[in-house]
Amino acid sequence: EVATAFKKYFDARVNQDWDTVAAMESASGTYNTNSDGSFHKALAKTTAAQWKASGQAGVLNTYYPEFSELADGVVYVRFYYEGIAKNGNQTSDYRTRVTQNWVKENGKWVVKTQHYSPAQFGGVHITVASDFED
Repeated sequence: EVATAFKKYFDARVNQDWDTVAAMESASGTYNTNSDGSFHKALAKTTAAQWKASGQAGVLNTYYPEFSELADGVVYVRFYYEGIAKNGNQTSDYRTRVTQNWVKENGKWVVKTQHYSPAQFGGVHITVASDFED
């Protein structure tokens, strides 16, 4: 069920169907963290008009989504989100890791949290052989 909702949500983002996007987010709002390195955002309910005004466009795709049920009615999703982001006349490569929590509200699965973090090489962890052991 969540995999189907996940696909519908991101298909709506690709097609700029902001009514569907807004409807698939929690009625009480979502907690978001953007990939630009800014601080966590406060609980917010983003409307279709706000989504449209954000100017988000381009060709972005989800890759390797994994779904893990944390509790009854709560599913954790992690995946990669990559492609070409467009805002106005500007385009740029976009590559990020995403984690979300989906919750069941009034019988339907909706996004409650989204955390986007840049996927780039380097950072604080140096890869070691044990990272690849089972």
